[in-house]
Amino acid sequence: MLDRLFVYHPGEPMLFSSGTFWALFLLFLPAYAWVATRRSRTVMIVFVLIFSLFFYYKSSGAFVGLLAATSVIDWSLALVIARSRSRALRRVCVGASLAFSLGVLAYFKYANFFMMNLAAIVGGNFRPLDLVLPVGISFYTFQSISYVIDVYKGDVAPARRWIDYAFFLSFFPALVAGPIVRAKDFLAQIADHCPASRDKLYYGFWLILLGVVKKAVIADYIAQYNDLIFQTPTGYNAFETLMGIIGYTMQIYCDFSGYSDMAIGLALIMGFRLNENFNFPYKSRNLTEFWRRWHISLSTWLRDYVYIPLGGNRKGPRRTYVNNMATMLVGGLWHGAAWKFVFWGGMHGLGLAVHKAATPYLGAWSDTRAARALAWLMTMSFVACLWVFFRADTWQDSVLVVRQVFVGGWPGIDGLRAFASARMLWLVLMLVIIGAHALPEGSRASLGERFVRASFGVKLLIFILVVQAVVQLQGEDVAPFIYFQF
Repeated sequence: MLDRLFVYHPGEPMLFSSGTFWALFLLFLPAYAWVATRRSRTVMIVFVLIFSLFFYYKSSGAFVGLLAATSVIDWSLALVIARSRSRALRRVCVGASLAFSLGVLAYFKYANFFMMNLAAIVGGNFRPLDLVLPVGISFYTFQSISYVIDVYKGDVAPARRWIDYAFFLSFFPALVAGPIVRAKDFLAQIADHCPASRDKLYYGFWLILLGVVKKAVIADYIAQYNDLIFQTPTGYNAFETLMGIIGYTMQIYCDFSGYSDMAIGLALIMGFRLNENFNFPYKSRNLTEFWRRWHISLSTWLRDYVYIPLGGNRKGPRRTYVNNMATMLVGGLWHGAAWKFVFWGGMHGLGLAVHKAATPYLGAWSDTRAARALAWLMTMSFVACLWVFFRADTWQDSVLVVRQVFVGGWPGIDGLRAFASARMLWLVLMLVIIGAHALPEGSRASLGERFVRASFGVKLLIFILVVQAVVQLQGEDVAPFIYFQF
């Protein structure tokens, strides 16, 4: 039993939705509460750091050493940058940090992709390297890069102690799948840390329950049908394929935003605040708004460290369009080493450029109810279609799935009734997510505040209902989070 709990098993990485994590967290939390309230800040930092590194060990094995090495190297370079008066030395340190962080990321994530394409160009044989992608490397690499750049720009003071920086980089709620945390938002919280208030504890618990419902109840259940569609791209009619595409659109939102909710809730229980990562993105009426609501920590990172340094919108319309495209191509590659991800990012870049170019010509017509409805429909159709390239196993499968919507043949009324009868719960869960997006802005916070004010009996009842829903709907295996692979 102890071997299963404390030793890394490659086929069983620790997830927020796994029983192993919650068993360890229930052991961790009372000890953390005692340390945080009765011991020094340093003791608290060391205790959480040890648990975070152990959590990463349970998620990625020996690659915990790579995380530790990244923290030592970038912490040291940032101190040199902050203390040096030599501009040349400061730039060398930034370059060294970028070379190390991006070099490691490129080796593990993109080496086989680049070598495969090079071999195809020159006509050589390609034998893939036996590489295992460290869990969460894309997330903590971006965190470390932003820290060094912010220190260089003078936007954040460097961490004076390695344990403070290592705490920030390895903080387990956000370590393996975000949100991407900025040092300027988090380091000050370490210095000024105090235990969470009773209201924050309950609100954090509410966010965890909300995340569990999104991930373990909704996303994992609707994924069962979606997977059938994507596993056999030409095996279903047009309507069934379309439902699978819409289903995956909802699945990836529930899966990733559910993880973010759990991460933010866990951090809040510990007395730390992580920024919101999703804000009902499927309300959006254009791609610019979509990227302000979807994976906010990544979109703002790309804006601040790619788009703006390239010139942003300060160098004329044409350069703005080029910068949009370059930024989204980086975002596509960040998600995966495959041409389908490059296409996904490039099409979002093109869509952003088209929206910016068209906005001055829309005028007052864009504010009419019909125009808003049409804009929403066009935006969501575009987003859902591109999710196909995100989900399908290959580029060829992506094309087949999209093609099937147009050539797969539409069922008659009896076929629609049969689908509704066979997939009633699937449809109900889909409507729950659509209905949630129809709620007014701020409704999630309002519901959370009601949960905080509710009696203990009501809180217990909600907890029991969530657990029962998970038990009833969860499959035999715990499905990994979609963004766990990045």
